[in-house]
Amino acid sequence: MLLCALLLVCIAAWLQAFISLEIRPRALQNAQQLASLVNLSRASLLASDAIGRVLLIKSLADQQELHLSVRQAKDRYTPHRMNWLQGDIVELLRQQIGASAVVAEAVNGQPGLWIGFEIESDAYWLRTDEARLVPTRPSTWLLWLLTAGALSLLGSVLITRLINRPLHQLVLASARLRQGQAGKPSDAQALAQGQQGPLRLDEQASTTEIRELNIAFNRMSEQLARVEQERNLLLAGISHDLRTPLTRLRLEAQLSVPQERARQHMEADIAQIDAIVGKFLAHPPAASSSLQSLALAEQVAQASFAWADDPQVSLSVQIEPQLQVRADPVELARVLSNLLDNASRHGRSADGISRIELRASATQAWVLLTVTDQGPGVAPEQLHQLTRPYHRATSGPSGPPGSGLGLAIAESTMLRMGGGFSLSLSAGGGLCASLRLRRA
Repeated sequence: MLLCALLLVCIAAWLQAFISLEIRPRALQNAQQLASLVNLSRASLLASDAIGRVLLIKSLADQQELHLSVRQAKDRYTPHRMNWLQGDIVELLRQQIGASAVVAEAVNGQPGLWIGFEIESDAYWLRTDEARLVPTRPSTWLLWLLTAGALSLLGSVLITRLINRPLHQLVLASARLRQGQAGKPSDAQALAQGQQGPLRLDEQASTTEIRELNIAFNRMSEQLARVEQERNLLLAGISHDLRTPLTRLRLEAQLSVPQERARQHMEADIAQIDAIVGKFLAHPPAASSSLQSLALAEQVAQASFAWADDPQVSLSVQIEPQLQVRADPVELARVLSNLLDNASRHGRSADGISRIELRASATQAWVLLTVTDQGPGVAPEQLHQLTRPYHRATSGPSGPPGSGLGLAIAESTMLRMGGGFSLSLSAGGGLCASLRLRRA
């Protein structure tokens, strides 16, 4: 729209300059020529006899297209109306011909440029083409202005689309890059090999600036894909190397731990670690979680098994056994373990007992699971900072804070599964973590 406005202003300025420097001077010159013709005709008629006047009138009509006729009292004429191009041209004619001169645009129904003047006691009409006064009609210039404006607007639209189309493609590619689609193996391999990948923009664009922008984006996308691929390979390698010691730990726990309950806890911990390692072995680990229908009560029971025999932890679970959610079992177990570990360490009451309550409520489409403790909680202004990686809240009576990753992992995992995560202060002053899961 700014381009269109600029073009219209330029066209209007050009038209005004053309009128002032070309049209009006030419019209004034024509008016002076007409006044000279009238004055010459008047002088010739005065100097001619009756026969000479007839020959003069015929000569003017044949050679100059000037028609002289006697003006009669019964003639009906329409005064000439000045338009926006003519201005004071008609007044200039009257000044040079005489105050008694009449300028009309039609006499007795015949259109044309009629100039009435007097010779002694006689009156005459001089009729000629109006183009002698104004070479071009205003409607013609208006048509040219509209045509030029329409063509300029059309050109502006085409140029704008030429520029905006690659910018729109860049916006879409940036959105896909922000969503992590460059981390897919096929994308990374294609970009690493210099092939046409889903996030590759046109490097042959006609506009120099757009072409340079697309090249810079492609190089950034390739670099990010390589970094993502190296990260995935690193995590997969670490996960692969951890499998062997985990297998040995499980075997040693089965053979060397005499107490059945202690052996079950160790095997449960090893199984959880093994499941997490298995998730990292899936290349890439940041891929979409495999959501499936899960019994929420069973998942909570498995995740809380490690704290079942802890004398300093009191668990209260209020979840309907038939309640089903859609989630990844390993990812949901990680979230619950992090929340329970956080509540058990930082949610202790004054008597040193961590009282944790897990409650679930369901709607037609969603399930809300809350994990609430009765600890000292945090200041309200710190709530929004708790999910930042490596942010540690002020140490409470239960000891030093953790690494600051548990709540950040919980939030990112829930978002990856299509759910939600939020923190609030409970009525008793402790912390309440809310998990929003899709209902199966």
